[in-house]
Amino acid sequence: MNQGIETLPVWVSLPVTALLVLGSLIVLIGALGLVRLPNFYQRIHGPAITITLGTGCILIASMIYFTALQSRLVIHELLITAFVFLTAPVVAMLIMRTAVYRDLRAAKRDREPESDETYPCPRKK
Repeated sequence: MNQGIETLPVWVSLPVTALLVLGSLIVLIGALGLVRLPNFYQRIHGPAITITLGTGCILIASMIYFTALQSRLVIHELLITAFVFLTAPVVAMLIMRTAVYRDLRAAKRDREPESDETYPCPRKK
């Protein structure tokens, strides 16, 4: 496979390199947003939004590279792209809903008067 890399034309290597660098920078910005933003709801937006664009750039670069290397159209990366584009926003939304539910339960627990019992009694039938 190294022989194919050495003989790769410049018109293929330039867009592949540009897309890989762009995708890597976008994913890096998302990771920095995950680390630097102050609360959970702001932190989840960095990876949730940038994962689709960064992953898309990397997968398009892969598709161009292997299409030129094998001299035939390679499109199996489109399946990976579709899977990432469909699952990443859904997973982010489910994580955010879980956090909202957790915060609502914590607020409800804080409003309730404290009882003397450490553990609640099970309901009697």
